[in-house]
Amino acid sequence: MTEPAGVYATKSDYAYTRLRDGILTGEFEPGTVLHQATLAKTIGISTTPLREAMRRLMTEGLVELDAHRDARVSALTAEEARDLLEVRRSLDPLAASLAAQRRTKDDIRAMREAAASLHALPNQPSVSDLVAHRRFHAAVYTASHNDILITTLAGLWDKADRYRHLGLQVERDQPERDAKDREHAKLLDAVIRGDSDGAAEVMRQHIATSLGAKAASRLGADEEPPHLTLS
Repeated sequence: MTEPAGVYATKSDYAYTRLRDGILTGEFEPGTVLHQATLAKTIGISTTPLREAMRRLMTEGLVELDAHRDARVSALTAEEARDLLEVRRSLDPLAASLAAQRRTKDDIRAMREAAASLHALPNQPSVSDLVAHRRFHAAVYTASHNDILITTLAGLWDKADRYRHLGLQVERDQPERDAKDREHAKLLDAVIRGDSDGAAEVMRQHIATSLGAKAASRLGADEEPPHLTLS
């Protein structure tokens, strides 16, 4: 953790960003105890802004605080993996559909630029691979011109990052990666052509075979919705 705190608005923001990135990328694995005194010394800040950062991470469900104010990185659970997958199955296709209806010339330019550097994630992706992947999906979300949906999906993407890393532990062969590249191309084409139904369908297929879906399966999540019974 060597990035200077001075580039952030506050020391708490710096601590929050560094710890959050460490959790989402797997630097701090689920169950890891984060000792505040040690972390504060390592990061180069006092414990007060660090505690503020910890509280923010707790509200996002990324850490659990104990009575001594140390924190433990929250576990990955089948239930959360299932919940994320269920919500994204609904909201990602909606965003794609709206993007096909509302995309502007600037949106199309942004999506094409993002797609130019996009390739299906390898089993050990680089930072640039991950950034390119998110940039493309974010460009599609932005083209929906629904601010609430865009903000919601950005938050879901952040929360799902830990599960993507788990999904990457299930090795994907080249044909599977090629299929993902084709899905991205088909999605871009559908949105640009204004095919809202087609864009939504491609996105549904994309989510169904996503890294999040692999993580949910690996954790043993029950992906079938509960059956309602009348009494």
